[in-house]
Amino acid sequence: MHFHKHEIDLGYHSIRKIRYDARMKINSANIGGMQCAKEFSEHKSRVNSLNYSTDGMHMISSSDDESIVLYNCDSGIKTRTLNSKKYGVDLIHFSHNVTDAIHCSTKVDDTIRYLSLHDNKYIRYFSGHSKKVITLAMSPIDDTFISSSLDRSIRLWDLRSPNCQGLMQLQHKAIAAFDPEGLIFAAGVNSEHIKLYDLRSYDKGPFATFQLEQEARCEWTSMKFSPNGKQILMCTNGEHMKLVDSFSGNITYELKGHQNNKRFALEATFSPDSNFVFCGSSDNKIYSWSTDTGNVAATLPTKHNSTCFQQVAFNPRYYVLASACSNVFFWVPSEDE
Repeated sequence: MHFHKHEIDLGYHSIRKIRYDARMKINSANIGGMQCAKEFSEHKSRVNSLNYSTDGMHMISSSDDESIVLYNCDSGIKTRTLNSKKYGVDLIHFSHNVTDAIHCSTKVDDTIRYLSLHDNKYIRYFSGHSKKVITLAMSPIDDTFISSSLDRSIRLWDLRSPNCQGLMQLQHKAIAAFDPEGLIFAAGVNSEHIKLYDLRSYDKGPFATFQLEQEARCEWTSMKFSPNGKQILMCTNGEHMKLVDSFSGNITYELKGHQNNKRFALEATFSPDSNFVFCGSSDNKIYSWSTDTGNVAATLPTKHNSTCFQQVAFNPRYYVLASACSNVFFWVPSEDE
């Protein structure tokens, strides 16, 4: 595959053309024909997080070089670069507008920080975790967000208050995620249990607990619900991921075929229709799997640096896939599709 850095225009008319709707179905054929449309080299170290705005028009990335970059997905351009040299930055997420974001710290302490992207000033700090934060996620419906840490706790917060709104102290390390409706959250505990909690009554304990076989050679590193809420994807630092039925707790498929020689915490993503999962690989390819069959649907060769290629994220509204090592790439369907 040939890469043309600026050949495909991601301008207004083009992004309307690739809007995810009835006119543009995502299937294995057009996934295999995706092309690299844009390349950004703003970051100088590993990109540790990618996140889209809810409307899909904006994306934000953070890096180990302590920089934050904002992108306009409508025009396919970088709009701003900010820095967090004092505290570092990881797991960055937009709040419910594109002028603010939350992120965890990599220096000084393990405080979560609420940043105004407009004037690069902090609005609020959320203190409580005593070790590295490994999960950070916004509720899809309100100002609630959730965090988990190597201190074996899960905390619920509200953007409007610095005080922790809910604390769950666990016996083992856990990851966490909101469901698409923002009514429940899931905790993945000790790489073997998935616990589901009602946000309105989480203090009463989980309303469902799924026991899975404990991972022998790797750990769960993140989890996410499919956009339709029917499946939970368990990402690992090994060479497989698990798709779990969110109602029964049964393992639907183990997604395999990609490589992870360096045991990275590879970040995978669902397509907006929930029919495909995408993940990077040590062989510098992006792999996609069908959630209907569990089989590899397509692979895309990339120019990524395999020493730091961990991030992929599918736009929630448009047929645009982002991937990142230290550089960030935007992928779109072939103009023939």
